[in-house]
Amino acid sequence: MTMFAPGLMQGQKILVTGGGTGLGKSMAGAFSALGAEVVIWGRRGGVLDDTAAQIAAATGGKVTAMAVDIRNGGAIDEAMQTIFDAGPLTGLVNNAAGNFISPTEDLSPNAFNAIASIVAHGTFNTTVAAGRRWIEQGLKGNILSIVTTWVWTGGPFTVPSAMSKAGVTAMTQSLAQEWGPKGIRANAIAPGPFPTKGAWERLMPEPLMKKTGAGTGASGIPMGRMGEHEELNNLAVFLMSPGCEYLTGAIIPIDGGQWLASNGNFNSLSALDRSDWDMIKGAIQATNAKDRSERSA
Repeated sequence: MTMFAPGLMQGQKILVTGGGTGLGKSMAGAFSALGAEVVIWGRRGGVLDDTAAQIAAATGGKVTAMAVDIRNGGAIDEAMQTIFDAGPLTGLVNNAAGNFISPTEDLSPNAFNAIASIVAHGTFNTTVAAGRRWIEQGLKGNILSIVTTWVWTGGPFTVPSAMSKAGVTAMTQSLAQEWGPKGIRANAIAPGPFPTKGAWERLMPEPLMKKTGAGTGASGIPMGRMGEHEELNNLAVFLMSPGCEYLTGAIIPIDGGQWLASNGNFNSLSALDRSDWDMIKGAIQATNAKDRSERSA
């Protein structure tokens, strides 16, 4: 059920990173349904093209798919220039992310960089690429980043993500102050459990769900259920809408109260043994291999 008047987002042009699947796809669809022009970035060109076509068919809006790897700063700047050459953005949603569960002592430098290069470096470089152009052209701008409630509680067994998301939170609060005088807002949403296929297969691989029951219910969530994509979409639309211009520097949780009641993290996984982790690692590697094959197809 929509909370907003039809056409609320007309005249807005919003880039959603990681917009081909999951929460990014949902938010892009919500913006388009309310009249925004939408650009979606991701690494899998075929998936992006399919998503753009689906959203455009459903909403009648203009949706542009661009295959961009935000681990590459040069690719970010080139793609951002292409967007602005066709008409400047009014908003940016930093949604692209990567994550998996693992004992921290098992992580290699490459494993850490696999997450940080997307979540920390990619988010920063995308934000600066848009912000620089807004500032140079004397335009207002609006930045929304997707973080997690782990920025307040820590993220055992997801330390690279927790560190990177905490950095994005600091960036959000810093830019709200630094760029506020230039008419640029920066806010963040910290979602709780909103199951999506790609992320869920790395955070809740099937062997883990079977062994622990985690991810199959709403234990520890005061509201007694998982989140629905439309609920997050409504918050994202509110923060990106033209009528929200005095709100900046906010980090807003939407998790049914989970982080208050039970930390909203994976501290319960301390009970797993080495054989459990080996089983989980195999499931995650299979998911990664499948994703690589889809990107190269």
